[in-house]
Amino acid sequence: MKYIEIDDELYKFLASQTERIGESASDILRRLIHLPITSVIEKEPQQISEPSLETKVSHTSTPVKKKATPKKGAIKHTFSVTPLDSLLSDTSIQKQKGAVGRFLYILERLENMQGAAFQNVLNIQGRGRLYFATSKQELLKASKTSNPKEIGTTGYWVITNSNTAKKRTILNHVLCQSGIPEEKAKLLSQLI
Repeated sequence: MKYIEIDDELYKFLASQTERIGESASDILRRLIHLPITSVIEKEPQQISEPSLETKVSHTSTPVKKKATPKKGAIKHTFSVTPLDSLLSDTSIQKQKGAVGRFLYILERLENMQGAAFQNVLNIQGRGRLYFATSKQELLKASKTSNPKEIGTTGYWVITNSNTAKKRTILNHVLCQSGIPEEKAKLLSQLI
């Protein structure tokens, strides 16, 4: 096992490059520098706390627990970041305009992570209410007051006229349906 130390800025960049749940730091680096990816996806990703002064990166696909260092004010941990962890620590979420902006941003990031599997959101509906569709017209046909917005440039649309609590509930359903553990889904939903 080899370790490298990286600064906070590089850690955040690397974390932002994740494409799928369970992708290890080694896999991300291999993809970015065009080397074959050899590791196996972790069954349950670890949550990584926000880095402080130094970060230790593990050159393995097996999960390793965080290690405290005796250096005053510094936190070292092995780096086994997942897309979910990078999303939980994404400071861009709070830069979005209002609850709708944060809702759309998180959904767009999830679509980027999941790819074709994101289409399962089309099955999430309320009692007689359509939440997601592949066109604005489809949502307007179901409800003229739904205020549909496109989720980035994904081709998916979502209603936005619901209150923040309902948006959190919808997002929580999307996350749980994606196989994300319930406690992490609740944490992420609260970012709206």
